Amino acid sequence: MQIQPILATLRRHKLIAGLLALLVAFTCAIVCNVAFMIARHATAMHVISGVDENRLVTVESVDLAHGVNRLAQDQADLAALRAIPGVESAVVVDALPFNGNNWTTSASITADGSSVANIRVFNGSPGELQTLGLKLIAGRDFRADEYVPKQGAHGDSGLKHVPAVIVTQQLAERLFPGQSALGKAIYPYKEPVRIVGVVAHLLNPDAGDGADSNFSALFPMLPGDPDVTYVLRTQPQDRARVLKQATALLTRLDPNRVLRRPQTFAQMRADYFQGDRTMMSLLIASALGLLFVAALGITGLANFWVQQRTRSIGIRRAVGATRADILHYFQVENFLIVTWGVVLGAILAVGVNLLLMHFYELPRLPLWYLLVGAAALWVLGQLAVLSPARRASRVPPVVATRSV
Repeated sequence: MQIQPILATLRRHKLIAGLLALLVAFTCAIVCNVAFMIARHATAMHVISGVDENRLVTVESVDLAHGVNRLAQDQADLAALRAIPGVESAVVVDALPFNGNNWTTSASITADGSSVANIRVFNGSPGELQTLGLKLIAGRDFRADEYVPKQGAHGDSGLKHVPAVIVTQQLAERLFPGQSALGKAIYPYKEPVRIVGVVAHLLNPDAGDGADSNFSALFPMLPGDPDVTYVLRTQPQDRARVLKQATALLTRLDPNRVLRRPQTFAQMRADYFQGDRTMMSLLIASALGLLFVAALGITGLANFWVQQRTRSIGIRRAVGATRADILHYFQVENFLIVTWGVVLGAILAVGVNLLLMHFYELPRLPLWYLLVGAAALWVLGQLAVLSPARRASRVPPVVATRSV
C-alpha cells in the first residue's frame, strides 16, 4: 500500500490527527508510569519476611499494672501459652516484620569509627529463631547465658551489655563485604558485640523495599516491657483455635492487661498492605479509564472519517480497490497517528518519571515499560479502528455514482 496518499490526507486534517496523537501521547505517558507504580506496589506486597508466616499467630499485650516484675510475668505467660494443645513453641518479642515497632540504631565495625549501617533491632526471649522459623545459614543460636534484660524504655542499657548478635545475610555483606561475618565484632555503641549467627532474611518492621530492607539484627535482650507481643507457632489448621484460646488465657492470667490485634501473621501482612491494595485498585481503574477514553477517541475519529469519505471510498472501489485495500488503508492510517502519539508519549513518560523521582523518590522508569506501553497502544489502536475500517470496506462501488 502507498503511504503517500495517507500522509497527504493526514496533512489536510492536521488538527484532528494532532488531537488524537496528543490523546495517545498523554495516555502513553500516564499509563507507563502508572503501570510502573502498580508493579512496585505489587512487588512490595510479596516481599519475603523471613519468618514462617503460615504457622504464626500473634497477640499484643499492654500491661496497665505498676510495680510488676515484667520478666517473671512474661515467663509465666509463656509457660501457660506453651501448654495450649497445638502450640509448638511461644516467645515474647518487641518487633516483627510488618508490625511497625521500628527501633533503629547505628552500627560500626570499629570502636571509634563512623556508622557503617543503620540496623533494625529485634529482641525476644529464648527460642525466637525456632518459633519465627528464621533460616540460620551460618553460626548458631544464642545460648541461655547470653540473654540480658532490655533495661530501659529503649533498651539502651541492655544493648551496651549484650555479648552476641545474629545478623541477616544482607547486613553481614554490608558490614563485611566479601568476608565471613562470623566471629567478627560490631559496635552498636562503644562496646563490641560478637556476631554468632547469620540468618537468610528478616524484614524490617516497616517493611521497607530499599537496599536496607533486611538490615536487621537480633540481640539476646529480654523485652520485659509493659507493651510486648506474644508469638505462638502452630500448625496452619490450628491457628484460629490457638489464637482464641491464647487470648482467653492471657486475659484470665492478668485482667489488668489490654490485648490488641490478636491475629495470624498472614492477617498482619494483609493489614499492613491494605493501603497498597487500595492504591493499586485506584491506579488500575485510572489506567483502564484512560485507555478506554483513548479507544473511544480512535473509534470516534475513524467513524467520522468513514462517514466523510464514503464517496471517495466508493470511487476507490469502482476503480478496482478491494475490501482488503480499504481495510488496510484505515489500519495504516491509524498506525501512523498512534506511532506519532507513542513517540511523543515516550518523551512525556520520561519527563513525568523525572518529576516523580524528584518529589516522591521513585526509581527511574525502565525502558521496557515504554516498549510494552507502545505495543499496547498499537494493539489498542488497531482493535479500536477495526470496526469502522470493516464498515468502510463494505461500502459498495455504486455509492460513487449515487453521490454525484
